[in-house]
Amino acid sequence: MLPGISTEQLRSRLNRMVADGLLTRQRYREVPPRVDYELTERARALVPVIAELARWGYRWAWGHPRPNESIDIGAVFRATPGLLVDAPSGLVQLVVDERSYWFAIGADGTTLREQPGDEEPDATISGTEADWIAALGPSGALDALTLSGDVTLAERVLAAIAPSEDASAAEVNVA
Repeated sequence: MLPGISTEQLRSRLNRMVADGLLTRQRYREVPPRVDYELTERARALVPVIAELARWGYRWAWGHPRPNESIDIGAVFRATPGLLVDAPSGLVQLVVDERSYWFAIGADGTTLREQPGDEEPDATISGTEADWIAALGPSGALDALTLSGDVTLAERVLAAIAPSEDASAAEVNVA
């Protein structure tokens, strides 16, 4: 479910991406029916490009939300794995209110999961949606976010995805 797009539009775009060699499609014979899409190597090659677009957007296009404007923090996080090229390996959980996202950072790059795995995170960064909007916004206000676990890893992740040049120097709450 994506806001602003019909099921038919989504299906059409996904089918086009499969035809263009950007996604693979796996259909499972289950009830209810389930289909998984995965990036191909060709699509993974676009990750640095998407990361640079995200970096540009954070720096030049991000502003304070307009009245009644909705911000999808998950969509923002989905554009950022390519920004984590210099972060040390580990599993970082990002908590937004009651929802969690996991960055799995390794030698082969970074992936974002939206479902929990079996392993415990090495670091956790948590805050409300408003806290994350402020942290990722023009001011790079990280003070409302709470870090726990491997704080150095958490700070490196914030430095990569936050807009300020020196996000790790900003004050954050350490649990």
